[in-house]
Amino acid sequence: MDRTCVKNNRNKTKSGENGEKRDGTFHLQNPHLERMDEDVLYHLGLNTTSHNFVEMFGDVKFVCMGGTANRMETFAYYLLDVLGLKLPTGTTLIDISRNSHRYSMYKVGPVLSISHGMGVPSIGILLHEIMKLLKYAKVKDPVLFRIGTCGGIGVEGGTIVISEDAVDGLGSSYFQVPVLGKIVRRPAVFDKELIEELKDCVDPKDSYKTVTGITLCADDFYEGQGRLDGAFCDYTEAEKMEYLHKLKDQGVVNFEMEALVFAALTHHAGIRAADVCVACLDRLKGDQVNTPKDVLYEWQKRPQKLVASYIKKQLEKCMLSGTNL
Repeated sequence: MDRTCVKNNRNKTKSGENGEKRDGTFHLQNPHLERMDEDVLYHLGLNTTSHNFVEMFGDVKFVCMGGTANRMETFAYYLLDVLGLKLPTGTTLIDISRNSHRYSMYKVGPVLSISHGMGVPSIGILLHEIMKLLKYAKVKDPVLFRIGTCGGIGVEGGTIVISEDAVDGLGSSYFQVPVLGKIVRRPAVFDKELIEELKDCVDPKDSYKTVTGITLCADDFYEGQGRLDGAFCDYTEAEKMEYLHKLKDQGVVNFEMEALVFAALTHHAGIRAADVCVACLDRLKGDQVNTPKDVLYEWQKRPQKLVASYIKKQLEKCMLSGTNL
């Protein structure tokens, strides 16, 4: 697929010092990488000496990330069906990162389906290594998605939420990380045009809603999201509800634990990205996820369906234009 198929919108996101070159490849602002004889992507179980990244991953156009290994394996097999791809008889999808015992990664045509674990540190590590993988593979114009679950704020369970912006627990839209004893702040920005393209892929016949809004990326599942049912709680239910309603009034529609670093690092690298989640519950109505497991399982397929629809649409554009993968 050439760059006309997956549209480059770097001018839309106004990325920082990093960004894509004119040929569609992107530059990571780290001069040390160019001086390394070998780069070990430790958490992916890959390295540049023993693996041919261009041969293995050079055709990648989409990288989809989700919390659990099982969910992303399921998504990989779902993509096989949606994209009309068939494995040779007697073969199966292989977890490329199985030897790392950390993340799971599957490749389906031009798509990588990868588990990122839970929280900012886990997905942050993965993003560093995936971006290096894409660089070494000379991938052009990649698009990244996070496909996950969240807690809605005034949003019913089963609703798809597309993040327009990401903030931390103090309302800041910057990912802040201590580097060499100093705080480095990177703006968390999602690609606005990609969000609109996703919205265009929503099936009007869906029995559930798809909404957009601000995502609060918490550092914790319990106190950081104002829950009353953690091991510790130093606030009242009234204070919790006041806080949640304040967030709702400010346009925050969901809690999760990865959006801030996902938006910040992809923006810093000049890569288009979007965060698409399904709400497991409405936090204005409770704290615990007590929806039956079979229902949750079906809900988790909803953001997968939307992202897969987007990917299929982009690939069909390539076929119609006569360009090659």
